[in-house]
Amino acid sequence: MRKMLFTAVLLFVIQFVVFAQVIDVHAPANTSVDYTRLKRIDALVNGYIQKDWVKGVVTIIVKDNQIVQYKGYGVIDAATQKSMPADALFRIASQTKAIVTAGIMTLYDEGRFTLDEPIADFMPEFKNPVVLDKYNTADTTYTTVPAKRDITFRDLLTHTSGLDYAGIGSPSMAAIYHKAGLFSGLGFKDKNLVQSMKVLAKLPLVQQPGEKWTYSLGIDVAGALIEIMSGKNLEDFLSERLFKPIGMKDTYFNVPAEKASRLAAVYTEDADHHIVPWGKTFRDIDPAYPIINKHYFSGGAGLTSTALDYAMFLQMIMNGGKYNGVQVLAPRTVQIMLSGQLDFLYNGVDNFGLGFGLTSEKSAARQPRNAGSFAWGGYFGTVYWGDPKAKMVCLIMTQQSPNSHGDLAAKFEQLVYQSLK
Repeated sequence: MRKMLFTAVLLFVIQFVVFAQVIDVHAPANTSVDYTRLKRIDALVNGYIQKDWVKGVVTIIVKDNQIVQYKGYGVIDAATQKSMPADALFRIASQTKAIVTAGIMTLYDEGRFTLDEPIADFMPEFKNPVVLDKYNTADTTYTTVPAKRDITFRDLLTHTSGLDYAGIGSPSMAAIYHKAGLFSGLGFKDKNLVQSMKVLAKLPLVQQPGEKWTYSLGIDVAGALIEIMSGKNLEDFLSERLFKPIGMKDTYFNVPAEKASRLAAVYTEDADHHIVPWGKTFRDIDPAYPIINKHYFSGGAGLTSTALDYAMFLQMIMNGGKYNGVQVLAPRTVQIMLSGQLDFLYNGVDNFGLGFGLTSEKSAARQPRNAGSFAWGGYFGTVYWGDPKAKMVCLIMTQQSPNSHGDLAAKFEQLVYQSLK
């Protein structure tokens, strides 16, 4: 009898330890949250929707591994007036970067590379890069100087590689990339990721590696390196290493047809700042790209996901790399990812980790989130952050770019923290 009782207690403890790491979607009220004050979020978001400043929004707040708020507001599509479900699918654009960074760090955990190893060891095309010296806008010719050193894995994951961004980067580099047939990763192109990154490798850098932070195609290169090192395409690799172990059932490069009805419509603004649908050819990004079968998997921008799925990914990071009973990343690896990697401040205030922007003490003094928080967002209007001190993960997701009333995310953040006791 005692043995049976001991076994039952042991199983309960094991079950508690495992599931304590998993977001509880049916948790009782969290005693550290004032739910009356939390309802101010409803008034805020609904006010923006009523003024037609945004069509639809999803928010999620996870505190102490428990969902304390998870809602859809407005409509998923203004044309149909269908209400926004909490599990709507969003084009997460640059939120893809943190996931791909975590993906390549699973290979780091296997000893496949070191952070300060040249990426040319795996993609020789990046050997002996050159840096742009002068660019002639009249005939698109340019001169270069030799780079002082090769690009490393750390450079890629901190946006200090010297690479720039197609479409949204500096005018000269955007022109060079466009001429070479490179794109930002948003939308659909019938291309191959590894081959495209090999083309990128032969183009000049905008600056010397390691000397400055410049948002770039570096994580697309990381995605290509994953494909080279693993022998699998990025879609299959991320599914195997992250999505299935964590339990992320709604994160895709290619959204299945049976889930297409949950894809939120995307919007932009006209000259008078009125919200209008994103046209099929606007900015050369077909908004239907999540449901167009593709084999170019952009490591920097290609994923579609839900607020809950992404919260689960962030909670894995908060848990020191563990979720659903699986050690996805080593605890020390996560600590490195959430540690400042730069000898300078990337935005004048904060440092940058591997895949995440980090909140400094100085920055924390000016905003609600605590020092040590990690965060980023996506081009179409998605924002996330994890706050280890508050034991909290939060997302606010829209599908609109640009947005004259993008301060909604900052106000949401304020209302999250004012609800904490």
